[in-house]
Amino acid sequence: LSWSEALLLGVFPPIRLEINDSEGHPSSSHQTLKGTSKWATSLENLLEDPEGVKRFREFLKKEFSEENVLFWLACEEFKKTQGKKQMQEKAKEIYMTFLSSKASSQVNVEGQSRLSETILETPHPLMFQKLQDQIFNLMKYDSYSRFLKSDIFLNHKKSEEQEENSPEAQTAAKRASRIYNT
Repeated sequence: LSWSEALLLGVFPPIRLEINDSEGHPSSSHQTLKGTSKWATSLENLLEDPEGVKRFREFLKKEFSEENVLFWLACEEFKKTQGKKQMQEKAKEIYMTFLSSKASSQVNVEGQSRLSETILETPHPLMFQKLQDQIFNLMKYDSYSRFLKSDIFLNHKKSEEQEENSPEAQTAAKRASRIYNT
């Protein structure tokens, strides 16, 4: 068997070439998505990026629904809480801020899903999960699609593209190209 035949038959593992620019950054066509391109693929990706969260919050504030993402983030943080006393404190804070009938930033969850204050005495990491999922789905199927069409998102995307097309970015790409082609 020739080398190319063996490769076609899958006898050899594929070889991955990674080409780096002069700063050592990958410059292959398989670069991972970042910024607005990554945000546009899913709400999950958006919420994993601090800049994405910042822009999404900015958008939700204009829509008078910032409490949704704040609640979701608070629940994510709550899941990482260690110790019963800290959990009780954070659970009560989440309850008073987002779930109580007197909450300052009340989220819109189904009535029967509301928690009573008694559950705050015995907190556990997933106690808000059902409510968090409701809010996530509300954002995913409602505000997220509007966010992707918003001026906030589109302007940020445009500024990213301008940055990528800037003379500095093009110079780095040319240096990478020269290194690769020599």
